[in-house]
Amino acid sequence: MLDFENYPVIAAVRSEHDLACALQSDIQCVFLLDSNIMTLGERIARAHAAGKLLFVHMDFAEGIGKDASGVTYLASQGVDGIISTRSHIIAAAKKNGISSVQRFFMIDSRSVDTALESLRQVQPDMIELMPALVYKSIARMKKNIRIPVIAGGLLETKDEIFSALNVGADMVSTANHALWEQ
Repeated sequence: MLDFENYPVIAAVRSEHDLACALQSDIQCVFLLDSNIMTLGERIARAHAAGKLLFVHMDFAEGIGKDASGVTYLASQGVDGIISTRSHIIAAAKKNGISSVQRFFMIDSRSVDTALESLRQVQPDMIELMPALVYKSIARMKKNIRIPVIAGGLLETKDEIFSALNVGADMVSTANHALWEQ
């Protein structure tokens, strides 16, 4: 599992260049936001060889079904976990023994209520609240749940990382290479 107390930044990777930079950085976990069935095995091997955990965003994985069989396939390939907005994908990850991150987009107070209801039913290992700069939602979610919270999206400075962590986020995910160093 993630040591988010000592390494709170996750690399959100969208390209081969991003992946190469992440694998050479201090981060411990990579969120693969752009993948396909043809290159996935090689990317998993590279991440693991670099000592990184690799989570695949199921909603963006080309050639892999957005269903229980797709999750089973990813588990068989050695991914450490999956990311999805879909509750049935999170449930499939649990059945396959891999970690899950459920992503929620906080656009209004109704979004928070809907997310809390979903969490009561599915119980992912972690959640990612987007965008990360929704501090009030992070604090409210942390008061109501007992699982790690990842704040993701729109982070541009270390001060913003500290702000998210200070209101209750356990980790942050960012595509900004400059923020990957400790």
